[in-house]
Amino acid sequence: MNVVCGIDIGGTNTVIGIVDRDGNILDRMRVSTRQFDHAEVFFEKIADVIQVFFKGHSEYSLCGIGIGAPNGNYYTGNIEFAPNLKWEGVIKVTEIMQGFLPGIPVVLTNDANAAALGEKYYGSAAGKKDFIIITLGTGVGSGLVVNDQLVYGHDGFAGEIGHTIYDPDGRLCGCGRRGCLETYTSASGMVRTAKEFLANDKRDSLLRKINKEEITAADIGESAAKGDELALEIFDFTAKILGIKLADAVAHTSPSTIYIFGGVANAGDILMKPLKKYFNEYLLQVYKDKIALEFSGLEQNDAAVLGAAALVNHTL
Repeated sequence: MNVVCGIDIGGTNTVIGIVDRDGNILDRMRVSTRQFDHAEVFFEKIADVIQVFFKGHSEYSLCGIGIGAPNGNYYTGNIEFAPNLKWEGVIKVTEIMQGFLPGIPVVLTNDANAAALGEKYYGSAAGKKDFIIITLGTGVGSGLVVNDQLVYGHDGFAGEIGHTIYDPDGRLCGCGRRGCLETYTSASGMVRTAKEFLANDKRDSLLRKINKEEITAADIGESAAKGDELALEIFDFTAKILGIKLADAVAHTSPSTIYIFGGVANAGDILMKPLKKYFNEYLLQVYKDKIALEFSGLEQNDAAVLGAAALVNHTL
């Protein structure tokens, strides 16, 4: 059987999926991204994992590798100055991977663009020509589909909604600027909010039972689900900022649907209910009641893996 590898490189972990032509994930493997200080060593490990898998599964034939990565550039095949990865500068990903796996086609895109492709070909966006997917993980990514085409722009970096500025005097971002959306609405941004709220608000909270340096976005979600007022206010604060910036994004592409994906989205209605409220409040009148806000139709890690696979199955 002919299959492809769809690889989702995250700031914390990397998922390698073995995917058939119909978008079925036949197997998954995981590699820690953070443990590798050097990109070449990391990609050598990825290549080793792939080679070991196919040596043990002779029934599969590898036809290509698709990779979704932060700041992955479809045009150049490089990861370029990714603020949420440990490796600095320009990483020539497709060149490195083809060196380890000669003869295998390798194609790269931004991780959120990969998630958009996954949603388009295998998820809830099937048949939709205009939509946005927002990934709320270590950072905030976005993939824009307009007139049935993924938007790359002239240089491969279109659609960086996570690095649009909410507050020019706000939090320092990994990109070097201040006030980017991802410093407020990513998982790490929510943790920063929690620490600020805990320092400035003396109310009792379940979050105070956790070492301040060990609080995670999942902890905030679990506390909010138990009715913790402070945790719920953290979600409200996050939803308001995200709602404002998504309302702005609508003015650029007028999507029919915006899909929310990633770890922060696991909070479900605790996030979505206030997000819809603020989103509709800040929308320009001409767009009101026209744009749906929905969670991704794919499993947590599947959208980016399937999208990366779609780079091979639907573009090569």
